[in-house]
Amino acid sequence: MKKATLQNILSLINGAKLPEDTMNTLRDEVFAEVTKGDAQKAKNAEAYESIHDIVVGTLTAVPVTVAELWESIEDEVPEGITKGKVQYALTHLWQDEIVKIEGKPNCYKKA
Repeated sequence: MKKATLQNILSLINGAKLPEDTMNTLRDEVFAEVTKGDAQKAKNAEAYESIHDIVVGTLTAVPVTVAELWESIEDEVPEGITKGKVQYALTHLWQDEIVKIEGKPNCYKKA
């Protein structure tokens, strides 16, 4: 965010009246800052949704490591999906569908 934008916000907080065009610019800049990651978040959510059925459908009651899981699905996942993204999804997104078995390395199985 620009320093001038922050100075205008500070002026508003301190009770200053700003011209309408300055207020519009300020509003647009703050909105852009607040929503700047939304498009990437939506894209990431779509990517994870695209691999959900592949990952969860491949898991069974037999625990596997991420590396083993990746070997069995890497040809099926869309371009741009990596083993790291699969591991992130297993550990952060689908905990209610997957059982994590602590170890070195961790293993995963269907819940």
